[in-house]
Amino acid sequence: MKLRLSIFWILLVAFVFANGVSAQDAQDAGSIGGTGVQLSVNMGGDGGTQDVGAAIQVLLLMTLLTLGPSMIVLMTSFTRIIIVLGFVRTAIGVHQAPSNQIIVGLSLIITFFIMQPVLSNVNDNALQPLMAKEITTMEAFEAGSGPLRDFMLNQTQVTDIEFFLDLADYGPTPASELPMRVVVPAFVMSEIRTAFKMGFLIFLPFIMVDFLVGTTLMAMGMMMMPPVVISLPFKLLLFVLVDGWTLVIKSLVQSFNI
Repeated sequence: MKLRLSIFWILLVAFVFANGVSAQDAQDAGSIGGTGVQLSVNMGGDGGTQDVGAAIQVLLLMTLLTLGPSMIVLMTSFTRIIIVLGFVRTAIGVHQAPSNQIIVGLSLIITFFIMQPVLSNVNDNALQPLMAKEITTMEAFEAGSGPLRDFMLNQTQVTDIEFFLDLADYGPTPASELPMRVVVPAFVMSEIRTAFKMGFLIFLPFIMVDFLVGTTLMAMGMMMMPPVVISLPFKLLLFVLVDGWTLVIKSLVQSFNI
């Protein structure tokens, strides 16, 4: 106990002494230069406007990087693809094979494959001229959003566009003048609806396999045997024999209007 008190008093004295030295140094520094130390901030002189413009570009770039995942999900073919692949896994009855990481990775690869013409158009008309300083950032944004808007409109049903136009209190609007706040949600709704339609068609053959297996087990008096345990190998065999992954991916790619 005495040792702890001694250490406490030593630390207290050292702290007070350090504060006194710091205060004395501050007074000495303040006396230099007569009236005190003067600070000045240089914003770049004539190049200040350029520095601010560069800072804004960096801020916009960081914002795009932050919103990148959301843009991939909401403004590309990724939504439809990952929903359909998830339906395939559920319809077969294997909930962990392929894993979520594989499903997401495969969806991204197919998304980039489908979006390659659109991305090339954005790169040629927006990104490359911006890097060459031929256009401004806003001009690049407008040039880059055009191909993406056309892609979304080609996949979006008219009823979905009209629905969000009514919600936003817009009148009849030409397709070229539709705001992104209408195009993006209408596109997402159309993608989800299309994915669910494809999922229904995917489920049908596997439901038939489950029905046949269940009926056979009941006819044999094996009602205590879970039909899922017996039907899973047959569903896997059916999917492999018809080359299911090729059919699903081919149908997904051909379902988009590029």
